[in-house]
Amino acid sequence: MRHLSAHLLGTVAFFSALALVPARAAGTDDARLKAEAKAVSIVRDSYGVAHVKGHTDADAVFGMVYAQAEDDFNRVETNYGTMLGLTAEHDGPDAIWRDLRSQMFFDHDALKSAYAASPPYLKKIMTGWADGLNYFLATHPNVKPKYITHYEPWMALSFTEGSIGGDFEHAGLSQLEAFYAKHSVAMTDEEKGLAYVEPIGSNGVAISAKISQSGHALLWINPHTSFYFRSELGVASDEGLDVYGAATWGQPFIYQGFNRHLGWMHTSTTTDCVDEFAETITNNDGKYTYTYGNQQLPVKEKDITIQYRDTSGNMAKKTFTTYYTLHGPIVREADGKWIALSIMNRPIKALEQSFGRTKANTMAEYMKTARLQANSSNDTLYADDKGNIALLLPQFVPLRDNQFDYTRPVDGSNPATAWKGMTPLDKIPHVVNPASGWVFNSNDTPQNSAGLNTFDMSKFPYYMDAVGETSRGRHMAQVLAGSKGMTPQKLIADAFDPYQPAFAKMVPALVKDYDVLPSDSALKSKLAEPIAALRDWDYKWGADSVANSLAVFWGDALHDIATVPMHADGVRKGHLNVGAHYIDIDYLTDSTSAQDKLQALSNAVDKLTADFGTWKTPWGNINRYQRLSDDVMPQFDDNAASQPVPFGSAQWGSIASFTKSGSVFPFGTVHEKTKKWYGIGGNSIIAAVEFGPRVKAWAATVGGESSDPKSPHFTDQANAYISGKLLPVFFYPDEYNAHAERMYHPGE
Repeated sequence: MRHLSAHLLGTVAFFSALALVPARAAGTDDARLKAEAKAVSIVRDSYGVAHVKGHTDADAVFGMVYAQAEDDFNRVETNYGTMLGLTAEHDGPDAIWRDLRSQMFFDHDALKSAYAASPPYLKKIMTGWADGLNYFLATHPNVKPKYITHYEPWMALSFTEGSIGGDFEHAGLSQLEAFYAKHSVAMTDEEKGLAYVEPIGSNGVAISAKISQSGHALLWINPHTSFYFRSELGVASDEGLDVYGAATWGQPFIYQGFNRHLGWMHTSTTTDCVDEFAETITNNDGKYTYTYGNQQLPVKEKDITIQYRDTSGNMAKKTFTTYYTLHGPIVREADGKWIALSIMNRPIKALEQSFGRTKANTMAEYMKTARLQANSSNDTLYADDKGNIALLLPQFVPLRDNQFDYTRPVDGSNPATAWKGMTPLDKIPHVVNPASGWVFNSNDTPQNSAGLNTFDMSKFPYYMDAVGETSRGRHMAQVLAGSKGMTPQKLIADAFDPYQPAFAKMVPALVKDYDVLPSDSALKSKLAEPIAALRDWDYKWGADSVANSLAVFWGDALHDIATVPMHADGVRKGHLNVGAHYIDIDYLTDSTSAQDKLQALSNAVDKLTADFGTWKTPWGNINRYQRLSDDVMPQFDDNAASQPVPFGSAQWGSIASFTKSGSVFPFGTVHEKTKKWYGIGGNSIIAAVEFGPRVKAWAATVGGESSDPKSPHFTDQANAYISGKLLPVFFYPDEYNAHAERMYHPGE
């Protein structure tokens, strides 16, 4: 693979932390970390990718997080500051509600207890993780962390899965603030479902040995996330760890990748694994109870104090009394009911599963880790060196009564709505070695994942698929149908197929409406040339395509017109996992009027002309890649250098995805005053892997491995990322040693 980035935690200089403990303990700790660093070697290859080797797994994790901190400490600390709810100490009052939400779900005392109860081997992993980050700070005194002065092993349990958004983020911040601050807060358009939310979440494809040219299984790894979301690296130990792939910044495991025998790719699932429960509350002289069946149960209360930097720069704090029922924390109020949010809360098992899969060497061993049932947000594409392939849905799927609509808050007072344990793995849709020889997922239904009607989803509870089929999923199924003699290069080409099936459905309807316009209509003459450009278009993206520019601006304009009616009709598609929101293409095509479609095209022509001087602007002049700094929330400049990108939004069915600035994105919206559209998400790491006797892989990342603008590895992979001409992965020691740029121990 190449690499990604994330956005999570902080740390303060290690030596300042040592000053808080007795001198003898500080000296002992310092000597211990130096000895641990000597047991770790790091080789940086010609792309800047770190290949870490440790004697033990814990040593390897020490080096793994140390190398990640070298590449992008900003994102490492932002990640864990966010997950632990410590960002307001630096970021100020605006971060209070984000921190409160995190601490409601990731109680620090509970995490410490979970660490104490963890298996000994897992404690060693977490200790190695904390040691690696602390040693980085000790040896880089110029790094000034924002959030955390010293890492403790238990902190690793706050972020154990690694997907694009934690389940706890389904608690909207505006209504959390309204409830606990006891004042009215307007919901955002995104929370109300009125905002365009760019679909992210990834593509994964597995090709079996029987349809590959070499007779070896293939795997396509293509997460769609915010840019620079993960780090790429290889990690090995003398205890059997030998894995390569992408790690969400700061995490002690490879999130998606491969070892010598097998590989896996996670995509955001359409399975609903998060629920809201409407609680009936009674106030008994300030003591709250809630109804559950014929019982009145006490509402659990917990005081949480949030430290924050006030507007004058001084430290201040606020204490909130938070509330919990058996269904989870109370996150808002609606229609006179308190709403509790139920999510997966299995930090020990989740870390065991995430780390354990990296050491699995067979399908049986991989499935053994899956039986921990601590993956709630991901579908998984799997391939191995025995030629096997598979699609697995999340293993953490609560078993519910299918008569209730869990897409909305259910009645928490009715015991029949409660989770009834976990769905057995054999009752969850899954595909193993299908007759087609291929299987995929693009954040949509598994129904056609290995060919038409792989599953009859009507035989499963509806919560096994909350989205249905999407344009990107239909496109992927079309591309893979009838595949034979598949090679890694053909797999890469398929993943960059430029066809956009949404426009293939929408544009003919627009042309038909134009053709019946009266000749004296003002739109008839204004739109004659734009319609001619679209009439002859093949619905494929390309940097030189004027029709693609026109279609994208028209699609956005039509969605703006149709948003409120779509919401009122209840047809906006989405599900509780962050990032999987989709425009209903059928609605835009069939339920909008001719006037809506034609007015949207007129609006698109006007906007293109206003922003670029003419509507006849090639797509590559608009859609650009630019990286100027290491900021988590990037800034862009039309006057600075940038590169054209031919592919665009996954919303229109493009398999390759490129999300523009200004889009509502699950991790924040980058609002820009620029005219050009600069990427902030979509394809983030792309890799093709072949599982022969010797694993071969090709990959590219958006930009490069380093976040330092002065580094040669800041944007050295941008051309490969944009063109799809992937770079060779150096997995084996003889490969990365032959392409070594630097060899060292941590601290050197």
